[in-house]
Amino acid sequence: MRRNIVHPGADSLTYEIRAIVAVGRRMEAMGVEMQWENIGDPIAKGERVAPWIKEKALEVMDDCNSWGYCDSKGVGETREVLAGFINQRGGAKATSDDILFFNGLGDAISTIFSGMRREARILGPSPAYSTHSSGEAAHSGYEHLTYRCDRRNNWLPDVEDIRNKVKYNDTITGILLISPNNPTGAVYPRHLLERIVEIAREFDLMIINDEIYSHIIYGGAETVHLSEVLGDVPGMSLRGISKEFPWPGSRCGWAEVFNREKDPTFDRYVKSLADAKMMEVCCTSLPQMVIPHVYNDDQFVPHLETRAKMFEERAEEAYGILSQVKGVQAIKPQGAFYMTVVFEDNVLSRGQTLPAQNENLREYLDELLQPGLPLDQRFVYCLMASKGVCVVPLSSFCCDEPGFRFTLLEADDARRVKNFELMAEGIRGYLASC
Repeated sequence: MRRNIVHPGADSLTYEIRAIVAVGRRMEAMGVEMQWENIGDPIAKGERVAPWIKEKALEVMDDCNSWGYCDSKGVGETREVLAGFINQRGGAKATSDDILFFNGLGDAISTIFSGMRREARILGPSPAYSTHSSGEAAHSGYEHLTYRCDRRNNWLPDVEDIRNKVKYNDTITGILLISPNNPTGAVYPRHLLERIVEIAREFDLMIINDEIYSHIIYGGAETVHLSEVLGDVPGMSLRGISKEFPWPGSRCGWAEVFNREKDPTFDRYVKSLADAKMMEVCCTSLPQMVIPHVYNDDQFVPHLETRAKMFEERAEEAYGILSQVKGVQAIKPQGAFYMTVVFEDNVLSRGQTLPAQNENLREYLDELLQPGLPLDQRFVYCLMASKGVCVVPLSSFCCDEPGFRFTLLEADDARRVKNFELMAEGIRGYLASC
């Protein structure tokens, strides 16, 4: 073409969580029965939505308004209900005008980053969730900026690393938090969040907290919403129903904006997000209209508690199996439905492998295991070809620690335990192969 139409950040739009599916599908075609432990879709892994939530959705479908457009920012009644919940917590306040709906948090994240000036950078966690890291890198045209989360401290952020990164890089305009965290399952305690807020206040930054898993917390951890600790610092929380109802196919997420009146630049930026939504007319009406009916039902809190307990039990189950494997650290989560395993220093090498299930797979695996491939990705490909379990390498999450992330979502109890055991067998065999 006479002009290059490719955005400078196009190569940053990577999503290994789904990209690895193409490798898995090819292995399936070669005879592997693949167990998919890569994507956080509870429905795909066999969980069924509670009948009473389905009934609420069916009742709302009878309302003709659920079939039409809604306000550009979202359904007014739903935004009022959400603002009411925010204000009941104490801390930073919100009105219905401070809540902006999107077609899922993927849409929200894309809009948030595309609405920023290219030279304005957001500092995010490492390991990083791919949608955030790719969105931030693509908007800027550079590699995503990250702060360290310490796997020896349950993956909690290194606050001094955050301070130093902010202090010595004045392009950093905001700090991204993900708590409860994807991919690690870490839950940031109140005192740590307060320290990060103080850094944002000192350096005149905003804070974004992805709280999509805020109602899936267990193991003695405490739910702390950003609004409770933010004070007068500009910020926003990202929320949704895909994980907690669960209803991932609803594509229904929202941003809760705080303290926009405290900073005129932040206020103008938020207005630009709302203007962008007007260009799309609105987001999906039906799931928005269902939210108040579910949130205000007496069954909702017990529903959340039951699911949190379920994931806690599964985390204990996985930890009981994988923590016994030498050469790795299995890190028990306290939130969300993911868990990580990290290889200890110097246990991985390029000569390690696992036996493939047949000769065609062996040839395909040899094609995949190129010299420059990250060591944890080599293991993941070998695990898929040998044991038929698809997990995601930590190197795909902007992380220098070699390891992998898997889900706690498999609803079939026997199949789930077998998957954990296959991971353990794969690690033992791989580390012993060289």
